[in-house]
Amino acid sequence: MIICLLNISTHSLSQDANAEKRKKQINISDGVAIDGYDPVSYFTEGKAVKENKQYSAKAAGILYYLSSEKNKSAFIKDYKKYEPQYGGWCAYAMGSSGEKVEIDPETFKIIDGKLFLFYNAYLNNTLKSWNKDEVNLKKKADTNWNTIVTGN
Repeated sequence: MIICLLNISTHSLSQDANAEKRKKQINISDGVAIDGYDPVSYFTEGKAVKENKQYSAKAAGILYYLSSEKNKSAFIKDYKKYEPQYGGWCAYAMGSSGEKVEIDPETFKIIDGKLFLFYNAYLNNTLKSWNKDEVNLKKKADTNWNTIVTGN
């Protein structure tokens, strides 16, 4: 019985450590991912929809706001399907330089069922640059993000 309790405790500590690690990797503003935009709406409505704080959900330690009970249920059922790529950082910057750069939640693209977010301010819409060399930038972004996540 003691062994079982120790295993549960160790598992819980491991989950806490993973959640803390994720919080350092994910783009969080005021404690919430995607600046409070609903990750499900990108897929269901084809646009960025601002949250409704009454529909919140945590995914592996990260707080998200959703815009409806339906979206909250969908998110809870399969949050990995809806979470943005590269921790919600700018996909273009991740591909071009491996940097974590803030995003404009209303500048996005869905590629192969995955959400990609982009920086768009001061006459610099990085989605346009991404579109010019998407295949190469995506490969580089995948590699750079894997390095960030694994620490290698």
